Amino acid sequence: MKIIEGGICAPKDFLASGIRCGIKASAAKRDLALVFSSRPCTSAAVFTANLVQAASVTVSREHNQAGKIRALIANSGNANACTGPAGLEAARRMAQLTAEKLGIQAEETAVASTGVIGVPLPIEKVEAGIPELAASLNSLGADDALEAIMTTDTRKKCMAVEFSLPEPAVGCCGTESGQDLSRRGGERKTAFEAGGEASPLRIGAMVKGSGMIHPNMATMICVITTDAAVTAPMLDRALRRAVNRSFNRLTVDGDMSTNDMALIMANGAAGCCLIDSEGPAWEAFALALEEVCAGLARAMARDGEGATRLVTVTVDGAACEEDAAALARSVAGSSLVKAACFGADANWGRVLCALGYAGVAFEPEETSVTFASAAGDVPVCKNGGSLPFSEEKAKQVLLEEEIEIRVVAGKGPGRASAWGCDLSYDYVKINGDYRS
Repeated sequence: MKIIEGGICAPKDFLASGIRCGIKASAAKRDLALVFSSRPCTSAAVFTANLVQAASVTVSREHNQAGKIRALIANSGNANACTGPAGLEAARRMAQLTAEKLGIQAEETAVASTGVIGVPLPIEKVEAGIPELAASLNSLGADDALEAIMTTDTRKKCMAVEFSLPEPAVGCCGTESGQDLSRRGGERKTAFEAGGEASPLRIGAMVKGSGMIHPNMATMICVITTDAAVTAPMLDRALRRAVNRSFNRLTVDGDMSTNDMALIMANGAAGCCLIDSEGPAWEAFALALEEVCAGLARAMARDGEGATRLVTVTVDGAACEEDAAALARSVAGSSLVKAACFGADANWGRVLCALGYAGVAFEPEETSVTFASAAGDVPVCKNGGSLPFSEEKAKQVLLEEEIEIRVVAGKGPGRASAWGCDLSYDYVKINGDYRS
């Protein structure tokens, strides 16, 4: 697997565009985006666990039930959340008008919105912009689309990878129907054997997210595209595993949004065999998807509102992976730990405290803590007690832009990482006047 350029347009037959329709006050900022596959897709999506949900979440959840979404229209500058029946009608209108311009069904279109909550969406501006938005679709439009979904983001966050499935062999893609792509003389061929080696597969993605970020899900709009051929159930399984190991291990400020969505669309344009059950091919695809989602999660943590440092918390020795993830999330989400990271203060007692209220069992008397970065490693705690260490060295380690808190919480097999950032003065400043 290798990282490539192109973002969401890296996979074959995906197009994107981004324009300014006037939702944002700035005359220079794009605020309406579109991603589209020129061929039918299977799809899967994960949405916010917040009981207060934006109109876009309601509509996209309904449309994704069939697992056939091939287009997404998204606006920034307005969340269209807590806007009542009018907001829901506006979201449905966005999907319908977009579908008409693309010549597809409304149910094949997802909707996403991000911005201020509780303000009516100026749907007339969106309607006026849709013709230009659709006409602007192109294979180099990934950057424009990404720009159009950003709010308080200070960095563009996208990623694309290219990879291959395992070497052929019967059963690599599940059932025979997935492999039976070519017959010569009555002999069944795998996709690789049928036309020589299949084209490498690609996954592309873009995400926005900087504040109101906390697990289940992190605040975000994430759009993922792939030219792999994957059935909707297998796509859903891969996405949920990837999200659980990436976005659900990300926290910036402990607030869960009303608008979160991660959507993946697969159009099969690479010409490889259909992945319709678990097996080596599905595992290879799922691992590549997980790599993309983890890369985006790290990028969001690094771009947390007001953040000066990316903080990775890695826990080893827990009873299982799920317990390790819960412990890591608790440390990454602690306001006191985050504040200590901002001040480059090696206050390891706050780490143990956060482990203690994570809600899972671990062995405090067997726990050790190490602070690490490009400047070196500083063990500060062993067997639940203090170790002598140089405060000056610890300061140097914690002043780096990327730091890691390594925890050993016992002798179990569980290991997981979570991502967060420090808590700076600027976080309060950004959110104190967000609406203005």
